[in-house]
Amino acid sequence: MNKFNGVEKLALRNKKTEKLVAVYPKKVEGTDEEIIKTVKDWYYKQFCSAEDELLNLYVDLLTENELKEHQ
Repeated sequence: MNKFNGVEKLALRNKKTEKLVAVYPKKVEGTDEEIIKTVKDWYYKQFCSAEDELLNLYVDLLTENELKEHQ
């Protein structure tokens, strides 16, 4: 299933709190696995000390309210 392919904005969320951690700024293409890797690699490049933090994050779609806030 490709639920992320072609989505304009994706986010990284904390697995425990569901809190929005970062919004990926680009449109993504590819399989879900490729997209997840791209978003996590981008975050890691932004915050090199985030390797441990990435273990507690997951890629998710933005809610309607979050999407409005980040346009």
